[in-house]
Amino acid sequence: MTLDIINARVPSYQGLQNIHINDHGIIDAIAPNPETLPKLETLPNPAILDVAGDWVSLGGVDLQINGGLGLAFTDVDFHHIPLLQDICQFLWHQGVDHFLPTLVTTSVEKIQRSLSVFAKFIPSQPYQTPSARILGVHLEGPFLNPQKRGAHPLEYLLPLTLENVKEVLGYYGNLVKLITIAPELDSIGEVIPYLRSRNIIVSLGHSQATAEQAQSAFEHGASMVTHAFNAMPGLHHRKPGLLGAALVTPGVQCGLIADGQHVCSTMIQLLLRAGGYEQGIFLVSDALAPIGLPDGVYPWDTRQIEVKNGTARLPDGTLSGTTLPLLVGVENLVQWGICSIENGIALATVSPRQAIGLPTLNIGQPAQLLRWHLDEETSKLSWQRLSDYRSSQLVGVQSPGF
Repeated sequence: MTLDIINARVPSYQGLQNIHINDHGIIDAIAPNPETLPKLETLPNPAILDVAGDWVSLGGVDLQINGGLGLAFTDVDFHHIPLLQDICQFLWHQGVDHFLPTLVTTSVEKIQRSLSVFAKFIPSQPYQTPSARILGVHLEGPFLNPQKRGAHPLEYLLPLTLENVKEVLGYYGNLVKLITIAPELDSIGEVIPYLRSRNIIVSLGHSQATAEQAQSAFEHGASMVTHAFNAMPGLHHRKPGLLGAALVTPGVQCGLIADGQHVCSTMIQLLLRAGGYEQGIFLVSDALAPIGLPDGVYPWDTRQIEVKNGTARLPDGTLSGTTLPLLVGVENLVQWGICSIENGIALATVSPRQAIGLPTLNIGQPAQLLRWHLDEETSKLSWQRLSDYRSSQLVGVQSPGF
């Protein structure tokens, strides 16, 4: 069955659009004028979905997520492969199309074991079952500044040398899509060029880098900042630091956690304005293993974290992450009045794709679409996944309140 979605707002497109999906589930046309779409009478079993001005987008892409359903990705072993499949399906139902499982700082042995499991799992991901797909792995450490390690264990941090980087990557360099490093730890300046030669995207974070050190890292090929404001010096009018350098460097994009705990709303607004919204910022969840589970106390490496209202902290109160899904960040930004609906949606669906070189919504892509609706009375934004567009009722999974 073919489908025409009409009267849709689409990020990066002007005005209302009409989207034609062919019977293979591929987008054939996006156009403001329905006359440019294939004539319905010439199509077998045509269907029309009038979204009446709601927004339509691809699903989210989460470039920093540490686990799910109780499993930390640093603890993954081969017997967890069925659970990895469950996590992928869970994230799909949270509106996520793709993600990078993130390995936080731990021993080299555990990193290697986790990478070996993902090396086996990723090629086996079933295309028939709707689920979020893994694009590669994000290494958040162990090459971080001890002074800005946050919840990362000190005993496993390593000096940022070419020898150590090669040891950590081992045989799995092709699997690593993204790595977070503190650039000031590389006094020689040889690590970033090496990582880029391996097609690994370099993000700066957990760092005390000065603006000059950060700028040098960007010139050598770093192109991201990990969870802006967190685990780095704040903006200062005489010491702009890593984040200040990032915001004035074209082509550098900053990850942002919009859970309301990691960064206050005023600083989020400042960051978005300075970064050009989706031109320089993308949302991440930074979600920990208990995402998908109720609040409570959970193991975290050799320690414990307590989750309350979606925020995870160590026993000493150190903020260690969140258990809120990626798209909650979009809902928050809109409800807080910090950005437009279009910008909010783009921050989770367009900019992370651009940051890692994935295509955004366009002709020729699979129609894995979300529909977003704003409740005018409550100013609450909600979404629905149009996962079963062949169904006569076009029913899909959705966020609460849709």
